[in-house]
Amino acid sequence: MQERAAELLPVEYFHVVFTIPEQLAPLALQNKRVIYGLLFRAASQTLLEIAADQKHLGAVIGFLAVLHTWGQALQHHPHVHCVIPGGGLSADHSRWVSCREGFFLPVKVLSRLFRGKFVAYLRDANEQGRLVFHGRLEYLARTEQFARLLRDVSNTEWVVYSKRPFGGPKRVLKYLARYTHRVAISNQRLVGLANGQVTFKWKDYADGNTVKEMTLSVKEFTRRFLLHILPRGFVRIRHYGFLANRCRRERLECCRNVLHRGTNQVSLQGASNEAENQGDTEDQSCLCPACGQGRLMIVERFQPQGLFHPAVFRDRFVLACSSDSS
Repeated sequence: MQERAAELLPVEYFHVVFTIPEQLAPLALQNKRVIYGLLFRAASQTLLEIAADQKHLGAVIGFLAVLHTWGQALQHHPHVHCVIPGGGLSADHSRWVSCREGFFLPVKVLSRLFRGKFVAYLRDANEQGRLVFHGRLEYLARTEQFARLLRDVSNTEWVVYSKRPFGGPKRVLKYLARYTHRVAISNQRLVGLANGQVTFKWKDYADGNTVKEMTLSVKEFTRRFLLHILPRGFVRIRHYGFLANRCRRERLECCRNVLHRGTNQVSLQGASNEAENQGDTEDQSCLCPACGQGRLMIVERFQPQGLFHPAVFRDRFVLACSSDSS
């Protein structure tokens, strides 16, 4: 938490979540290393590609991604959380490109590209023989059945969630940090163990985030807990773009420099523009359009009667040129 907070930039941040559909969850359970890796790959490539597109942001972004595989009730629910600054470096790294206030990237565009990439990666993994099918998933070993599964998931909308972090990026980092070194459930949520039953607290998001208690048999509780143990050595926290490990220090320094320089430039430019506008307004509006030398003076003004158009009202002046008494 402390290390990541030290990397935060003085910009707006966004929290983006990519989720695979429930039809693929059983397959992910039997192929954790492969499919969780594809989840990271599809989500990261989607963000980097859309952000680099000039139609959207046109910048090189950087972000932190964390894998979660559980919901509040410990059911299997693979998804990736991304914490992203609201902008990025220009292609030549000479300036900071900010997103619109309160809006990062279009969710529907992210969802469609994420779906297309994940399905393509999953198809390739199957053709390369990297997937296994056991038990009730043995039927997917047949080419036509696997193709049908891909068609089905391609015809559904995939869930991508994006919004500004409530309470700021530090709150999101604190939320994610609670899960980076433990699995699925904290001791604080455990209520009791009695008569072969485990009771724990869970938050029902569908019921206004109400905190409730759930009781499961020891066998079922253990089964749900074991769903979320990752393969040995699997990295659940990954960094991309200008926050990638190989270039993070240099790119962060570059980001801070261009942000600082951009702030000063905006401040100076604003003052300069204001002065220029005032000067232009005074000089241009006061010059006589006939001789181009004398200054115009208002000698009489007609008051408008009722509603009027601004352009008409501007014609209701009597002007005199200082260089021509006539």
